[in-house]
Amino acid sequence: MNSLLTLPPLSLYIHIPWCIQKCPYCDFNSHKLNGDVPEASYVGRLLEDLRADSEWMQDRQIQSIFIGGGTPSVLSAPAIQQLMDGVRDIVPLTADCEVTMEANPGTFETEKFSAFVAAGINRLSIGIQSLQEHQLQRLGRIHNPQQAKEAAAHASELPLSSFNLDLMHGLPDQTVEMALDDLRQVIALNPPHISWYQLTIEPNTLFASQPPELPDDDTLWEIYQQGHQLLEAAGYRQYEVSAYAKPGHQSRHNRNYWQYGDYLGVGCGAHSKVTLPQQNQILRCEKVKHPKGYLDLTKALRYQLKEVPMDERLFEFFMNQFRLLKPVSKTNCEKTTGLPASLASQQLSEAKSLQLVIEDEHNWQLTPRGQRFLNSVLDTLLD
Repeated sequence: MNSLLTLPPLSLYIHIPWCIQKCPYCDFNSHKLNGDVPEASYVGRLLEDLRADSEWMQDRQIQSIFIGGGTPSVLSAPAIQQLMDGVRDIVPLTADCEVTMEANPGTFETEKFSAFVAAGINRLSIGIQSLQEHQLQRLGRIHNPQQAKEAAAHASELPLSSFNLDLMHGLPDQTVEMALDDLRQVIALNPPHISWYQLTIEPNTLFASQPPELPDDDTLWEIYQQGHQLLEAAGYRQYEVSAYAKPGHQSRHNRNYWQYGDYLGVGCGAHSKVTLPQQNQILRCEKVKHPKGYLDLTKALRYQLKEVPMDERLFEFFMNQFRLLKPVSKTNCEKTTGLPASLASQQLSEAKSLQLVIEDEHNWQLTPRGQRFLNSVLDTLLD
């Protein structure tokens, strides 16, 4: 074993758990809002959570913040201002810190965009998902296509560093042309970043108990191939399995996840990953999951804290790194896992024999076949 662990960049994730309505495909830690959001108590608890986790800063600055959920835009603008002021008081941010907030396209949320920017949000991620009315209804979304377009237009007028539009494909009964029509309409809105991802049926969701009819594998592959060509032709470049960006607009926060960087997670159910070089440890922490328990001042915020075992570090590293679809540095592997590259090469031997991965002196890289069958690559690491 090599003791080569070094401190990677550090990001911050802030979880807001409430939604106006729970979507049937969503397996995130989100809860339908009944009554008013307990803003003051929740923001106060978030900041208490961050103060406790600041022990893991290790003289680093936060390079990116992502406020996710749930639907963070259900919070009022003053609550977001209080949150961001508190974050800046507790932890140091880089001068160019990327601060992303998820938002819905509904009129109520869109009206607050300017105030969110004034609070320090410099990147919005807007959950459009589809521009077909019937698909939005099947997906449980509460906005309509026109509101989605208006939200994107409003975001483009704000002094943001960037913004993202989320779009799903592989929707119930969706044809290739229907999926491409959605994509063309989103491209026409000219967002700097598009997250274009396939609907999957996750356990413990309404769709899992009442599964809709989804497109077959051949249709999904055709959607992906033609959609990828449309995005490339429009000036977007794929830098992650489901992320496309125009030059200079890749998500710093997402890239830090996929590069196996560190991140603090505050809020109910949030997860952290922290490197402790002197102890040769990588820790994972999970916070109390339910809002009621999280807001209970008599309970500890940390639900679970455990070390990533040595025999799981390489799997975690490649599970993230291979999503970026670019060469994976052997030097970076050693520094971020504390394990020799020779051991990683040994664990990747089956994937190489199946022509899913290629290797040279300095890097490993997925082949086109490996990109398509990424789960198969990861399965070989578990054998």
